[in-house]
Amino acid sequence: MPAPIIGKPVSDQIWESIRAEFTLPTLEQVRRRLTELMEDTDPVMRELVRIFIGEGTYCPGFQFLPGGQIHPTVASLFRHALELKIAHNYFTVWMITPSQDLGGARPVDSLSRVPQLHRALEGFAAQLPGTGRAN
Repeated sequence: MPAPIIGKPVSDQIWESIRAEFTLPTLEQVRRRLTELMEDTDPVMRELVRIFIGEGTYCPGFQFLPGGQIHPTVASLFRHALELKIAHNYFTVWMITPSQDLGGARPVDSLSRVPQLHRALEGFAAQLPGTGRAN
């Protein structure tokens, strides 16, 4: 993760790139879609990666499988990120940023490499102020 993101707001250009590549539906759009797929949406809603842009809450599309369910690896990484006290927005940017720990690949493109992803996420957390692991 490049140092310039650490401690700074995420730029509108990054959010637009996520919207273009993966979609960026609102939380309400996701809730409506999940209601079509299942009766009890609460457990899934609690697992969602959410990003906060201005007054809106959005859900990056990379966390969903084609059928609309949450990708289990993304859910696992997100739970780990919360344990590490990584903010939702920073986690989302980490997912789309090439990582040296992954040989230059983006985490979102490396979802089959679960142990390496968790280690890379821990390395990212170590760079962030306020995570309890920053130097």
